[in-house]
Amino acid sequence: MAEILYIRLGSQACDEIHWLVWSAAEQEIIASGELSDANQLTQLTEKSLRREVVTFVPCSDVALKSLNVPAKSQRAIRLAVPYMLEDELAQDVEQLFFAYADIKTANSEENCFVGVIEHEQMQQWITWLANAEIDCKKMLPDALSMPKHDDAWTAVQLGEQVLLSQGSWQAMTLDSNVWCLLAKSWQQQETPPTIYSYSELPIIEPELAFEQQAEELPLALLAQNAEKQKFNLLQGEYQVKKQGSPIVKTWAWAAGIAVFALFMNLFVKSVTLFQINDQQAQIEQEIIQVYKKAFPKTKRVRVATIRSQLKSKLKDIGSSNSEERFLSMLDKLVPAFSQVPQLKPDSIKFDGKRNELRMQATANDYQHFEKFKTLLEANQLSVSQGAQNNQGDVISGSFSITNNKKGSRS
Repeated sequence: MAEILYIRLGSQACDEIHWLVWSAAEQEIIASGELSDANQLTQLTEKSLRREVVTFVPCSDVALKSLNVPAKSQRAIRLAVPYMLEDELAQDVEQLFFAYADIKTANSEENCFVGVIEHEQMQQWITWLANAEIDCKKMLPDALSMPKHDDAWTAVQLGEQVLLSQGSWQAMTLDSNVWCLLAKSWQQQETPPTIYSYSELPIIEPELAFEQQAEELPLALLAQNAEKQKFNLLQGEYQVKKQGSPIVKTWAWAAGIAVFALFMNLFVKSVTLFQINDQQAQIEQEIIQVYKKAFPKTKRVRVATIRSQLKSKLKDIGSSNSEERFLSMLDKLVPAFSQVPQLKPDSIKFDGKRNELRMQATANDYQHFEKFKTLLEANQLSVSQGAQNNQGDVISGSFSITNNKKGSRS
């Protein structure tokens, strides 16, 4: 990312906060400033939207430890460290967070480098950033990002504190009065340290051996070295989950909605098709039942063949060219049959040339024949009734039926 927003938080919400926008490409300051307390972090929300955010926290809140742990695997080392340091730490290990650094040293026996910090403090910093809607993926102890010199320490003053680096994994952040006390003790050592100073430091007497460097804005000095730091306090349970691009998220949502809509469309169509198929099956079954009722001697019936079977039966009745006239006449007989159910047709023949339907029927009473004839004539049909024969309990007779075009009874 071309620009990075660096924020240096305090230990408490009331502490002053320093910030800097740094151009990684040009290695120069874009903007910088100070906030009175953590509640003012919302002023940096907009600046954080299109930039990577790196947060510095006071090294005084992080205990940097280097250890030689007699274990081979990283998992075993990390399980052992809290209990190896238990006597050195003021709090119970359950209240502390252990952040590990991947550091390789050729001239040291240490195989584990860890930063120890209170869970409560970590959660406080993360809450401040979250309340300001600032997305931060990297958090560093401030003095750990100071420039390194093999033969000397490095120091710079930030507000009322001094940031001091004593090596690759040795650093501290000191209040000015504490700095003066410790500096005097260092001066009394057999070989006092040389300190590369990047700003004016609180005066001590007698003075240490200072090597004054070109003065730098403290956060700019940290920014130049933070890019080299692979260590990150935001690890383990505090590791920030990787978030995709907002544009990708938008397209993902759109794609998700489109897929859901397509699925619902297919689902609705599938349900509709199922219902249609179910209705079709019911109708086909009804057709078969009606056909069997009309032709009870038929054993095997298929919907696909009913049409051809009906045509065949119509041919048996009369000319195939007169099917429409026959069906029209047959339709006029239906009301009479429904009102005289006692009369049963035995055979029906249709003469297409004469447009005449001849029917042989049976009933159990002569009156049924008369009533049937009367109903047909009322339906605009000419009816000629043939001889009737009494065969025990059944009476058989015949009818010759034609259309009465003039609408008169015969």
